[in-house]
Amino acid sequence: MHNMQVAQWTDGWLQQCNHLPSPNFAPRSDINDVSVVVLHNISLPPFQYGQGAVQRLFTNQITSTEDDIFLRSLTALRVSSHFFVERDGKLTQFVSCNAAAYQAGVSCFKGREGCNDFSIGIELEGCDFEPYTAAQYAQLTVLLRAICSVYPIQAVTGHEHIAPGRKTDPGHYFQWDNLRNQDLPVVTDYQWPVVG
Repeated sequence: MHNMQVAQWTDGWLQQCNHLPSPNFAPRSDINDVSVVVLHNISLPPFQYGQGAVQRLFTNQITSTEDDIFLRSLTALRVSSHFFVERDGKLTQFVSCNAAAYQAGVSCFKGREGCNDFSIGIELEGCDFEPYTAAQYAQLTVLLRAICSVYPIQAVTGHEHIAPGRKTDPGHYFQWDNLRNQDLPVVTDYQWPVVG
């Protein structure tokens, strides 16, 4: 997708990427109100890349017979994101952007709770403890432009900003200025006020 000039969409599915449909989504209350992109990071097993476990998690294929004890703990988890960007820039879509992927959990953006309903989730293969790759930033920039060409995106923000204290991703290694310099609508100065 790096060199694609015009993004092509069909029912919320970007055509210039791999599709691996996940059952972990719900209808949106208003598909014309998709206004936020939430960036995450994920590595499965923790701090390991390229194992295929993220794809299996998002499609409910993790089983109790996994060799890795951490993976076995995820068998009942029902989550997904819309997109997954691997270390080499490979892009996979799991959920139509016209539906609400189970990606943000308990969250709030500028007074609006339940961000799943009005956001698109992008998982970057990575963790809080090392930089992302140039291929990921290149793919992410193209993907965000494709999303913004179709949906009324007002903010690109992190999971850490909409669920502070609960989530820390995409983490301090993520280069937000990389997106700001592309004139993308980055919003990182908002954090959900902690009550109590």
